[in-house]
Amino acid sequence: MVFDEEAARREQWWFDNPYGQYLGEREGRLLLKLIEPQWGETFLEIGCSAGRHLLLFHRQGCRVTGTDPSPSLLQIAAQELGDKADLRLGRASDLPFSDNEFDIVSLMLPLTFADDAEKAVSEAVRVSRGRVFIGLMNKFSLAAVQLKAQQFIGPSGPQPGAFFHIGEMKSIVRRFLPGVRIHWGSVIFLPVRWYGFAVPLEEFLPVMKNPFGAFLGLSFPITYNLRTVQDIISNSFELKAERGQPARGIIRGR
Repeated sequence: MVFDEEAARREQWWFDNPYGQYLGEREGRLLLKLIEPQWGETFLEIGCSAGRHLLLFHRQGCRVTGTDPSPSLLQIAAQELGDKADLRLGRASDLPFSDNEFDIVSLMLPLTFADDAEKAVSEAVRVSRGRVFIGLMNKFSLAAVQLKAQQFIGPSGPQPGAFFHIGEMKSIVRRFLPGVRIHWGSVIFLPVRWYGFAVPLEEFLPVMKNPFGAFLGLSFPITYNLRTVQDIISNSFELKAERGQPARGIIRGR
């Protein structure tokens, strides 16, 4: 699904109002808790929308890249971020990046609307060399019924294509990375319109491994036996043929 210009305006409105600001901040806190970005790391957000999380990770010292299928949303992101981010037009199922290109990859909204969730996850795994974060709408949450009608971008927003539960997403991830250790948590436990008076209750509820939040987040490391080098011709490439030693730098073990 590609958001049109009107949908982009609705999303902008939603995250400019107090409900949207608070819920977006809760999502961001969970994302940072599960990913723990380090200064200088490269961060890709698949489905970056208007760029809220790109700005969040830029402030953490990361070099940020965003991709989205909507030109309208990318235009809003460009206005917000300026030269702080590299923005690309692209879909979650066919990313315009090489293997193992980013330290951190985040995949959130596209899973809700993706025609093929497994393909989107496989692409996120392919372009990461460090860790992946997946955010999804929880079908078992108290707010699920309301979210299906309203979602996070306002009362007339598009209907989501699919909700998931944590067990489903763990199964999908482990098809590509068998046995990988997955960390997860959730936020937004109450109906959206309650947050005018129920913020203290939201903050009181535990986040990690709680299966009832409307927004589920999970993270996992990417490990490979072999990994391609992005720049073959580099200072680390040493040709030692004259000494009778093999050339190094084409493949790095991990």
